[in-house]
Amino acid sequence: MNIPKELRYTEEHEWARAEGDIVTIGITDYAQGELGDVVYVELPAVGDSFGQNDVFGSIEAVKAASDLYCPLSGEVVEVNGNLGDIPETINKDPYGDGWMIKLKLADASEMENLLDAAGYQAHIGE
Repeated sequence: MNIPKELRYTEEHEWARAEGDIVTIGITDYAQGELGDVVYVELPAVGDSFGQNDVFGSIEAVKAASDLYCPLSGEVVEVNGNLGDIPETINKDPYGDGWMIKLKLADASEMENLLDAAGYQAHIGE
């Protein structure tokens, strides 16, 4: 199970990578494995705003469908348009090319509410 130490995590299996006030968000390796082969992803539009833990989209896979939860508050500044044509990228590279959205962070202190790698590992029982 790949759980990069530099990322932060939610209990709903999203990850967040902060670079200044821009945060890249996707789902974890564990989540894509549980879902199975991803066949469709619904993502928001650039300019949409979300609060921490708001639903920002959905993901459909062979085994299940699931809502996607925004780990942090902010405004969407970029969406990974490649996932519309190649959603299986999430299975192949969840922490790289399989990223979903980038947010302009509204409140940096919310990062403290997220799990670190060890906390996430304990949460999933690995």
